[in-house]
Amino acid sequence: MGLESDRMQEASVWRRSCRWGLLACTLSVGFSPAHAASEDEVAAAFSRQARYLAEQALSYEHGEGVRRDPEHAAVLYCESARLGDPEAMYALGWMYANARGVARNDEYASTLFAMAAFLGNTHAEKLMRYTGDYTGAVPDCLHPPPSTLLVDWPADELIAAMSGDRQRIARLLVAHAPHYGIRPRFALAIALAESNLNPSALSPKNAMGVMQLIPETAERFNVRKPLDPEENIKGGLAYLRWLLAYFEGDIALVAAGYNAGEGAVERYGGVPPYRETQKYVERILAFVRNRQHPYDSSVVAPSSAISTFRLAAQKEQDS
Repeated sequence: MGLESDRMQEASVWRRSCRWGLLACTLSVGFSPAHAASEDEVAAAFSRQARYLAEQALSYEHGEGVRRDPEHAAVLYCESARLGDPEAMYALGWMYANARGVARNDEYASTLFAMAAFLGNTHAEKLMRYTGDYTGAVPDCLHPPPSTLLVDWPADELIAAMSGDRQRIARLLVAHAPHYGIRPRFALAIALAESNLNPSALSPKNAMGVMQLIPETAERFNVRKPLDPEENIKGGLAYLRWLLAYFEGDIALVAAGYNAGEGAVERYGGVPPYRETQKYVERILAFVRNRQHPYDSSVVAPSSAISTFRLAAQKEQDS
């Protein structure tokens, strides 16, 4: 994850949408081992639903066979985009760029075009020349619904319900975590939020693999092959170990640092005011069910701002 730029919000919604996080999405709609479909079947079902929604949206956008209703079209496009449809991402980005059915928002348009372009939409790629690069800002409708099932399941049951490949990655992760002083459930929470255990995941900002390491972080923790699952996991765990020592075991600050960079946490005196980072931290805390984690103080000296964090937390608690 990023160290310098406030915009290094690599755990952005599009990476955790159904396109990239099929496990999280199946959990959010009620998946359980009792009626588990294969991952290919789940992916195909989401793709069909996304296409249907996009086609309905197109009809409402242009009034083809139904009353013209661009506001409703935007709602349908957004749900289709959340399910991973690149054409819907492009169409919704166009609506935000041109204030059709929604208020104009160039940051949303930039992100949506970047998402669509990353998935192969050539029209979106051309429009990025005018709207700029990926910003990480997305409309609220793109945030996936909270997965209470994901929170409530014991980690071993959650792993047992995964497909073979993801189960292998999860078991590799929890096997290595104790060697870095990381509780397996915390390691699993981060990896699920980052890539849904996809060793081939790659973001527009070049965050790579299971733990979504950007090149700077991979180099910092001596990861020579960031798309090798085991090397990637070890690098991510090493970074988590460092963050735990730096923020003295405060899971909210560690999660925020992993998502937005420790520099952003220090600049804002706590969890940065990025919608994505805040939701990311909430998800990690809900999964881990603890705000404090053991840490090795010999790894690095604590952040000079740690006393400020504690004072702010105490004031919040007292108010």
